[in-house]
Amino acid sequence: MGVVKLDAYVLILRGKDSLSLIDGLSTNKIEGSCSTVFTTAIAKIIDMVDIIVKDDFVAMIGYNPYKQNIIQHISQRILNQDVSIGDASSTNNVFLSTEKIDLPESVTVSKTFRGWLIVAPNSIEINADMTEKEFDEYRVENMIPMQGKEITPDHHPLACGLGHLVHDSKGCYIGQEILARMRSRNKQGKKLYRIPNPIDDATTVGESNSLTIRRV
Repeated sequence: MGVVKLDAYVLILRGKDSLSLIDGLSTNKIEGSCSTVFTTAIAKIIDMVDIIVKDDFVAMIGYNPYKQNIIQHISQRILNQDVSIGDASSTNNVFLSTEKIDLPESVTVSKTFRGWLIVAPNSIEINADMTEKEFDEYRVENMIPMQGKEITPDHHPLACGLGHLVHDSKGCYIGQEILARMRSRNKQGKKLYRIPNPIDDATTVGESNSLTIRRV
């Protein structure tokens, strides 16, 4: 177990409508810090993000290669709401720890389903002591999907192990009707599995088992 550095962006939303905007566009019910998923009209993933609510802003942490898509998706839907978006990616590093560790007060830590998310200013040195292979093994053993591996624009949230981030009883959001229909009919198409090695369709390979997304 340890700490791994993530290829992540950090967006800063300011304004009184920031949380309601995120809630109206993503799969989870946004009442505070949490993880959620932004989806297209056909319920395909734009990105899974971690939301961290601070006193005067909301931080959104996601996968760097998906950053421009998520900015475009949100920006064109702000309309007359009191929301502004800033990009703090270049001044912060993002890590994930598999266990709680002691950190300076200037570092932001948020507990997520993947582990402890750490957002640290560039001036703070964090010891990333976990290799990518070790992180993959941790994810395989705990059935934790990751952007660029299981969480991709090719899949909907239910297919890649993010069903717990799709709230059952919240109002409309983009892609909601399709996800609700999948659940009500018990037909989600594909599902995340952990399968003993060797397999030829692995999304993440571990020492003894691998993750894969297959038809149910």
